Amino acid sequence: MGAFEQKVAVITGGGHGIGRAIAEAFLREGATVEVIDIRPGNWFVGDVGDRETLERFSEAVIRKHGHVDYLINNAPPLMKGICECSYEDFVQAQLVGVAAPYYLTRLFVSCFVKGAAVVNISSSRDRMSQPQTESYTAAKGGIAALTHAMAVSLAGKVRVNSISPGWIDTTGSDIAGADALQQPVGRVGKPEDIAEMVLFLCSEKAGFITGENICIDGGMTRLMIYHGDHGWELHGD
Repeated sequence: MGAFEQKVAVITGGGHGIGRAIAEAFLREGATVEVIDIRPGNWFVGDVGDRETLERFSEAVIRKHGHVDYLINNAPPLMKGICECSYEDFVQAQLVGVAAPYYLTRLFVSCFVKGAAVVNISSSRDRMSQPQTESYTAAKGGIAALTHAMAVSLAGKVRVNSISPGWIDTTGSDIAGADALQQPVGRVGKPEDIAEMVLFLCSEKAGFITGENICIDGGMTRLMIYHGDHGWELHGD
């Protein structure tokens, strides 16, 4: 018998990448899984950045199951930088990355059962950046902060945590060489690395954890980088 038998897990962006790995992990452990994804598939197809779509999706889940045990807010926002990201693009990224997790959690508040958990998928970009990533980075920083706010507001009813993945390869490639060796753990991450943490945070084993952000990045955000140190070099133009 799976660890999540008779549990209902709702996953946004669950049709591909990290979201799909999370959905498959829950299914493996016996949960019933409801997915919304913008891509066509055998799930609820829709844009989580649209308010009416979220309302229709939540109504369908509640009508079908009557309750929700776990909500995984995973759908990724648009990534564009300050030199090309329009006002409309930036707002859309925040709708997908911050407003949707907030509103979907709110829509399910009365249907969460005892022991319920929300896991928000943030990013290591909530604490570090590459150039021209403002729309995505702002959304990921927002969901990380939203996590501890909701954890406090929903105290005693729902545990709310977030995960900040680093470089996660969703193509199934065998990434080797410098890209792997620069990671303190010696490899690039896999979607399953994130899925297993989601299962843990939703389980009773994590019953004393709420409002927390867990960075799963192979140690990259802990690695100090200086020119000429441990093979690192900065090459100017």
